[in-house]
Amino acid sequence: MNFSLVAAQAADSGTKMNIGDAAVVAVFGYAVVFFGLVLLMCVLYITGAVFKRRDAKAAAVKAAEVKSEAKASPEPVVDAPIAPGSAGHVKLHGVPDKEAAMIMAIVADKLQTPLNELRFTSIKEIK
Repeated sequence: MNFSLVAAQAADSGTKMNIGDAAVVAVFGYAVVFFGLVLLMCVLYITGAVFKRRDAKAAAVKAAEVKSEAKASPEPVVDAPIAPGSAGHVKLHGVPDKEAAMIMAIVADKLQTPLNELRFTSIKEIK
């Protein structure tokens, strides 16, 4: 099969376009492509704005939770001297002193270890 003959027949069978028609088709094709790109850019901006707004709401809710938790639990006294035989300060998050002491005593009893050999960093009530 002669490929040059097939190519010549295909070229002859097509419609002939003058330079003006080809320019109009090219400009219309470019316009469609750029319109699609602008539309895609708008969709991306809208999606970005939605996600930023959602993240801002989540950050505001988290900040409100932290602020309410900070108001609910008193700050531990850091300036008080450490008692002899203790392992440092314990941060209490929403737990009264009496309950924290009971929890530490129960843990020491279950581990069969003296309380002054254990180190508690924080105690928080899980709701």
